[in-house]
Amino acid sequence: MRQNPILEKIEAEQIKTPGEFNVGDTVRVHNLIREGNRQRIQMFEGTVMKIQNGGLRKTFTVRKLSNGIGVEKTWPMSSPFVEKVEVIRKGKVRRAKLNYLRKRSGKAAKVKEVIQ
Repeated sequence: MRQNPILEKIEAEQIKTPGEFNVGDTVRVHNLIREGNRQRIQMFEGTVMKIQNGGLRKTFTVRKLSNGIGVEKTWPMSSPFVEKVEVIRKGKVRRAKLNYLRKRSGKAAKVKEVIQ
């Protein structure tokens, strides 16, 4: 189902990409946090679990283990709070969504690395 061409044009102007990455990559997300009148950048490093939807509503989810507890965060791709996304290592996966990693811990939760 196509959207109204006027809406598509408006959305195309607002779309921004924080960086090139795929599902399975280990990334470091630079997240802008506002506390009162101060701003700081907080980093969240983990594996990209999924990239969802498209256009302006496109989101990505990153998972990491923090003190043995799995933490997942989801950001919109065009969010003004995502400064940039650095790819730490490329992952080799055969799935679009890595939900199976939620049940695993330790070495079993690792994703194979692409060696170039």
